[in-house]
Amino acid sequence: MSTRGGTGRPDTLHNQPLSSNSPPSDRSPEGTIAEHGGRRLCRTLTFWLRPAFVLRVLARFQRVAGFDRSMALASSALTALVPLAILGATLLTSIGSHDVAQQLITRYGLTGEGAAAVNSLFAPGQGQPDVSVVGVVFLAVSALSFTRALQRLFEQTWELRSLSVRNTRGGLAWLLLGACYMVVSALVQALPGESRAHLIGATAELPVTAVFLVWSGVLLSAHRIAWRDLVPFGVTGAVAIAAYSVGASLYLPLLFNTSAQRYGVVGAVFAMISALFAVMLCIVGSAAAGREIRDELTRIGHGERTPDDEVRRQWNAMVDHARSRWRDTRRTLRRPSPPTDD
Repeated sequence: MSTRGGTGRPDTLHNQPLSSNSPPSDRSPEGTIAEHGGRRLCRTLTFWLRPAFVLRVLARFQRVAGFDRSMALASSALTALVPLAILGATLLTSIGSHDVAQQLITRYGLTGEGAAAVNSLFAPGQGQPDVSVVGVVFLAVSALSFTRALQRLFEQTWELRSLSVRNTRGGLAWLLLGACYMVVSALVQALPGESRAHLIGATAELPVTAVFLVWSGVLLSAHRIAWRDLVPFGVTGAVAIAAYSVGASLYLPLLFNTSAQRYGVVGAVFAMISALFAVMLCIVGSAAAGREIRDELTRIGHGERTPDDEVRRQWNAMVDHARSRWRDTRRTLRRPSPPTDD
C-alpha cells in the first residue's frame, strides 16, 4: 500500500479511478457531518407530515367533536371567566391605580368605538363594586362548570373514565393556577416591544403557556395523565396560542371596532366570544395532536421505526390515488348519456 508524503495515510484517492459520479475530493468531514445532520433534521421535521399521521390527528379531533367542543368551551368561558375577569378588574381598579381596561386597549391597539366598549365593560363605574353572595355563588358555579367542560376534553381525548363533580378539588386548583397564569402572562406582555404584533411578548410567553397547559391536564385529569405524556400537548398548544396571539393583535382591533360600532357594548361581547372560540380551537386541536404525537413517540420508543422514505411513499400514494379518482371522474363526465325514448 502506497502512502503520500510519509504521513502513513493510505493513498486511496490515487488508486481509485476518476469518475464523474464520484464525490468531490475537497469535501471536508465537517461538511459531510453537517449535510448528514441536515438530512436527519429534515426527516425528523417531515416525519410528522405523513398522511397517515395527519389523518389520525384529524380522526382524533373528529371523535372529540372538535368544533362543537371549542364553541361549548368558548361559551362556557364567556359566562364564567369573563365575569370573573370583570370582577377582578373592578376590584383592582377600586383598590389601586391598576386600570385593566386601559391595559387591554393598549395591548390590542383599540381605538374609537372598540376602546369605548371595552372601557365600559371592564370599568363600569367608580367606587366599590357591589358584590352579593348570590353573585359570588353564581360565578363559582359557572367557573367550576367551565373546568368540568375542559376536564371532559382531557378525559375524552385520553379515553379516561368521567369523574364529573368528583374532581371539584382539581377544578378549584386549576382556577388558582389560571389566576397565577393570567398574572404572569400580564407581566410578560408588559415587556417593552416595538412591534405591533408583540413578537417579543408572544415568544417570552411560550414556556409559561406550555407549563400552564401541561399542569392543566394533570389537575383536570386528577393526576391520571402523567405530565410527561402531556408535554407534546403543552408545546403544541403553546405554539398555536402564540401564533394566534400574534395574529389577534392584528385583526382584533378591527373586529372590536366594527362590532362595537354596530352593536355597542354587546358588540364587544360578540368579539370576545369569537376570540375565545379561536383560543379554544387551538387548545382542542393541540390536545388531539398532542395525544397522537405522544402515541407515536411511544411506538418509536418501543422500536417501531418507519423507513426514511415513508413520507415520500405515502404522499406519492396519496397523489396517485387522487389522480386516479380525477381520471375516473373525467371519464364519467365525458361519457355520453344514453338516449331516452320519447
